[in-house]
Amino acid sequence: MILPSKHISVSRCLLNSGAKILKELHTPNTVSSLWEKARNIPEVQTFEKFIMTITFLYSLEAIELSEGLVRRKSK
Repeated sequence: MILPSKHISVSRCLLNSGAKILKELHTPNTVSSLWEKARNIPEVQTFEKFIMTITFLYSLEAIELSEGLVRRKSK
């Protein structure tokens, strides 16, 4: 589910949906406002996949939660 494989297409893997969500994080957002943007992305579709993707990005240290806002982590 994280990476594409023989049985999981690129459009369904967390790596792809994570890239799409990171693309939406130009400015810091609350989780609910980020969900409003991400729910229209075909690769995300469901709230469950959105939460799994956010968790995946957080575990990779690609995003951080600070003062109630989700933002890209600075390098």
